[in-house]
Amino acid sequence: MQYIILLRGVNVGGRTIKMAALKSCFEENGYQNVQTILQTGNVIVQANEKNIAKLQKKAEAELTAAFNYPAKVLALTPEQLENIVRQYAFTNIDAGFHRYIVFTENGFEKQLVKDCGVLDKNMEAVKAGAGVVYWCVQKGYTLDSAFGKYMNKMAVKHFITNRNVNTLEKILAKCG
Repeated sequence: MQYIILLRGVNVGGRTIKMAALKSCFEENGYQNVQTILQTGNVIVQANEKNIAKLQKKAEAELTAAFNYPAKVLALTPEQLENIVRQYAFTNIDAGFHRYIVFTENGFEKQLVKDCGVLDKNMEAVKAGAGVVYWCVQKGYTLDSAFGKYMNKMAVKHFITNRNVNTLEKILAKCG
């Protein structure tokens, strides 16, 4: 089966993993047709594992051993990711905004949206989806927006990883 594996916290905050090393790690652990996309910890693999939760835990253990950090990943099928991207909540935004999807665990997306505080509606908007938060934010304010600051604070306590929708579309284009 084909899977997309999104690593959390790669090539940010002083943790650098070269994509060639990441690809080698997966290949050495028996994954086939390994592709990395961009420099942000996006991997497409073929694996025999049918249980996605087991695959996720296995990948985390392998990455932790190879790169000496407490790896956290999210594994998805291409169909799951395509469905998430297709449901992006903000369709009428102009080119002055980034489109992000924030991936969470255990229903945390609802709490994240509920507790993020008052947002400047001219700068950003958020909406909870199934296991994700859809977020649009004015370019240049991703880290300085109210939701961006809150999300970074919560990432210390919960699994959160985000990707630009453009990146996710590039990943999906490589699946097949």
